[in-house]
Amino acid sequence: MELCAKKHPPEEERRVKANAREYNEKFQYASNCIQTSKYNIITFLPVNLFEQFQEVANTYFLFLLILQLIPQISSLSWFTTIVPLVLVLTITAVKDATDDYFRHKSDNQVNNRQSQVLINGTLQQEQWMHVRVGDIIKLENNHFVAADLLLLSSSEPHGLCYIETAELDGETNMKVRQAIPVTSELGDISKLAQFDGEVICEPPNNKLDKFSGTLYWKENKYQLSNQNMLLRGCMLRNTEWCFGLVVFAGPDTKLMQNSGRTKFKRTSIDRLMNTLVLWIFGFLVCMGVILAIGNAIWEHEVGACFQIYLPWDTAVDSAFFSGFLSFWSYIIILNTVVPISLYVSVEVIRLGHSYFINWDKKMYCAQRQTPAEARTTTLNEELGQVEYIFSDKTGTLTQNIMIFSKCSIHGRSYGDVLDVLGHKAELGERTEPVDFSFNPLADPRFRFWDASLLQAVQLGNPHVHEFFRLLSLCHTVMSEERSEGELYYKAQSPDEGALVTAARNFSFVFRSRTPKTITVQELGRAVTYQLLAILDFNNVRKRMSVIVRSPEGRIRLYCKGADTILLERLHPAHHELLNVTTDHLNEYAGEGLRTLVLAYKDLEDGYYKEWADQLLRASTASEGREDRLARLYEEVERDMTLLGATAIEDKLQQGVPETIAILTLANIKIWVLTGDKQETAVNIGYSCKMLTDDMTEVFIVTGHTVLEVREELRKAREKMMDSSRSMGNGFSCQEKLTSSSSASRLTSVLEAVAGEYALVINGHSLAHALEADMELEFLETACACKAVICCRVTPLQKAQVVELVKKYKKAVTLAIGDGANDVSMIKTAHIGVGISGQEGIQAVLASDYSFSQFKFLQRLLLVHGRWSYLRMCKFLCYFFYKNFAFTMVHFWFGFFCGFSAQTVYDQYFITLYNIVYTSLPVLAMGVFDQDVTEQRSMEYPKLYEPGQLNLLFNKREFFICIAQGIYTSVLMFFIPYGVFADATRSDGAQLADYQSFAVTVATSLVIVVSVQIGLDTGFWTAINHFFIWGSLAVYFAILFAMHSNGLFQMFPNQFRFVGNAQNTLAQPTVWLTITLTTVVCIMPVVAFRFLKLDLKPELSDTVRYTQLVRKKQRAQHRCMRRVGRAGSRRSGYAFSHQEGFGELITSGKNMRLSSLALSGFAARSSSSWIETLRKKKGGDSTASSPSGGGDKPLKV
Repeated sequence: MELCAKKHPPEEERRVKANAREYNEKFQYASNCIQTSKYNIITFLPVNLFEQFQEVANTYFLFLLILQLIPQISSLSWFTTIVPLVLVLTITAVKDATDDYFRHKSDNQVNNRQSQVLINGTLQQEQWMHVRVGDIIKLENNHFVAADLLLLSSSEPHGLCYIETAELDGETNMKVRQAIPVTSELGDISKLAQFDGEVICEPPNNKLDKFSGTLYWKENKYQLSNQNMLLRGCMLRNTEWCFGLVVFAGPDTKLMQNSGRTKFKRTSIDRLMNTLVLWIFGFLVCMGVILAIGNAIWEHEVGACFQIYLPWDTAVDSAFFSGFLSFWSYIIILNTVVPISLYVSVEVIRLGHSYFINWDKKMYCAQRQTPAEARTTTLNEELGQVEYIFSDKTGTLTQNIMIFSKCSIHGRSYGDVLDVLGHKAELGERTEPVDFSFNPLADPRFRFWDASLLQAVQLGNPHVHEFFRLLSLCHTVMSEERSEGELYYKAQSPDEGALVTAARNFSFVFRSRTPKTITVQELGRAVTYQLLAILDFNNVRKRMSVIVRSPEGRIRLYCKGADTILLERLHPAHHELLNVTTDHLNEYAGEGLRTLVLAYKDLEDGYYKEWADQLLRASTASEGREDRLARLYEEVERDMTLLGATAIEDKLQQGVPETIAILTLANIKIWVLTGDKQETAVNIGYSCKMLTDDMTEVFIVTGHTVLEVREELRKAREKMMDSSRSMGNGFSCQEKLTSSSSASRLTSVLEAVAGEYALVINGHSLAHALEADMELEFLETACACKAVICCRVTPLQKAQVVELVKKYKKAVTLAIGDGANDVSMIKTAHIGVGISGQEGIQAVLASDYSFSQFKFLQRLLLVHGRWSYLRMCKFLCYFFYKNFAFTMVHFWFGFFCGFSAQTVYDQYFITLYNIVYTSLPVLAMGVFDQDVTEQRSMEYPKLYEPGQLNLLFNKREFFICIAQGIYTSVLMFFIPYGVFADATRSDGAQLADYQSFAVTVATSLVIVVSVQIGLDTGFWTAINHFFIWGSLAVYFAILFAMHSNGLFQMFPNQFRFVGNAQNTLAQPTVWLTITLTTVVCIMPVVAFRFLKLDLKPELSDTVRYTQLVRKKQRAQHRCMRRVGRAGSRRSGYAFSHQEGFGELITSGKNMRLSSLALSGFAARSSSSWIETLRKKKGGDSTASSPSGGGDKPLKV
């Protein structure tokens, strides 16, 4: 990423003084202007040309152009090279300029945002780009934070403010920030104008969750932490205003420090073509040397005898110098082995593929009215070679919607709707949702389908009442009533908000709270409970509790938490209820729902007073406070009574499980990189079927030190190796890890282990795993696993993981995300995909492709990507073939023309061959061809593997193509040459002459390459027919026109061979020669393909054969049953919000909280047909499969 400010040496520490621009300017800190564009008006032309001439072919054609400007060696006009070269450079430059224009537009939009800056005692409107370090700025509700700020004061009590960090870490739940007490009272502009504190802090860095600094003011110093900072990219929520001191601006902000550099992306085929062009140039030089030596020998031995009527040019004084000039002449003549039309055609084909993506109605989201968009045209074929997908979670896999789906209360399950036969009704078969219109405080957006639960509430079922009473009391939600009956909840976690909303709709409405009370409207009656204690959540406890006193004086503890934790703390007297509830939990978890267990316990007054005294002493202890509190919490949360369980649908985007299953069958590995918490990410993993109970083991790495992480990774590898040995795979030792072969593909015994494994690693552990001495151990362990989930990762860590795989695996990577926190990852991957979702458009602007739903990725890769790769490979193979067949005829002719650099064909045929005669048919094949239909591409994911293995165009395929081209050129020259040696016309005259021979060879060539492309075309359209047969017709039309009397009379010096074509093609011998040449050239190809299809068919051949059979016989369709995951329970609640929120509530600091404007991430498994699909994978393996090179055979 380029910056507006100049680059300076790294800082050791940063010193910032408030309201002192002159003081701060001496440190030359970066301004708040950002620049993500690559060019400006001055640098565009030189930088863009430099980038374009990094393409070896462009440099090659520039060199040829220079040669053609030398008249002594040029046998072709210079404009034949300069026109297409300038055309290619111009088209590419216009495309690059357009892309950069939009980057400039985006930068200007951000830089010109308005901000209120305190200057000379007054608030003035300033553009973001003019904000400076040390300025005090005012933010208002729902405004983005302009720079990294130290929070000074806010409209909320105690200097609190609430922010949404979706642009930074993808999380949409609210976070709390607080000003230090000494500045929280600086609410007046006059006081702020006099504030002259100085901040000394860490230098700019990319760590989003850490900040260390000190404020010096009035001879005192105050420690600063991340809780006092507002970072650029955050949005102020539910806070009227706040003031902040700019500490980091522009490129120094943590958001920009986590943004990757804009990279120039090339496909693997582009890189291979650069190598092949060098090889071809070497081959061209070899041919030129051979012919030049032949010229020198011929001129010395034979040409010297004909000096009288074949004199040398005036500059030529020896046979050696004649050979030298002949070398350069042949370099020009033979350069058509790689014509510049190749690169023009490649760009046209890529443009066509991009339009197909843009026009695909099946990738159009009607709900958001968003089509798919190919934002680049250079990476389409790489979409057919992806091996690793790196996906964000929140907003990419999920919809940020949390739904209260089912519950179990005192042994009865609610939430399922039964049809008349007593079976569970499908979603489409459900009746109307429960009517909550009787409840004026109900949330109209809430939907529930089981009316029996509402009936239980209305009939006064005590267990159901207690269930919803618990949900309305045991939480940390804040409530605001903006108008009568219009409640707004603000939850720290989206699932907690869903539970409180459910209680609200079932007539247990949480109305308000103070530090010591909670008011709930129960069945229309307001009840105020005394809040005695909040036993807050943390990562170890995985639960939270509240202790309340009812108006009747009863003290009760309400607890909710992870089922694995809470079930161990129940009273042993309720075995039967426990077993029934456990069955319900298994059923809910099998459907991918997030489960939570609810329990309560009555406390005696005396016991509670004694316990409360101990709690007070523990909370004020100077040492061991956390441990003492944990022991007290553990003591009171025992022998509880089971009340029931909840099941929340953490809603996935539509089609996510199916898409992941299909992509997995295509041998694409999917890694989830999320800033979210571990338990939430794991739940999503189970919901979208990345993680399953059938897996051998799920390894969780949570070490905080280098040694701990290394040990956990080592144990994971040992378990995988032990499992393989026990299954008889014969692995006896672990391959030693070395970095010496970092340039080559990483190979490992672990990649062939038996069983399926998954790896879950936290951000702090990943930081150690990505260090240079451990990155290979981490990569080998991760690549041996079927699924990898990285939690709590920073945007930069996402990019580092992608870069690690790119570096060692040499595989094509794709990153997909929807927020600004995914931009760095999107830029780093070979292909970046942006989801146009609810977290802004930063990811889309940085992406190569964009659409609105994750499920479209399946079609993008398996249909558009695979077809693009197939078409490009077939295009390149045919293009190299036809041009070697065309050019090598000159080489053979050199041995019969005294190595004089005379061409076989006339100049117009050479010019028009690649532009007119053979351009459109190959373009039609490159744009429209397909081996199987789009339905079969989706139905048989294994068809995708040839692209991953690079089977369709590689060095081997290239040599086969040029060998076929050379073979064709030999027959194309020597068959007519042999026939013409003794052939006569029908009138007895000699048939052989230069022009007749040229016409015969040229006609044979055009017919042979047209028949060849007909064989290569797998999908015929009207356009293919028109272009192939039309090109042949155009050839004959132009041929007869150039040999006509009319052109000769107009341009006698240019078209001197009047009537030659008509006379030559009127001879039966010529047509027999053309027919013989065509048959001999084509028949070996037909025979080889027939034998290959019969003896060693590829998977695509088998699928095509299946299509033909299905047209004749209707296949019987099987209905796939819905199979749910059972046998495990997952609770995401305990990890879904921050520790310490309960303490904040009881302190009373946040009693002026505003409303909740929060949407949550969610996931629910749709019908679990994936298991059936996986079984079908094994059943399909009886079909014939293609053979592939290397160690990764294709499987059906």
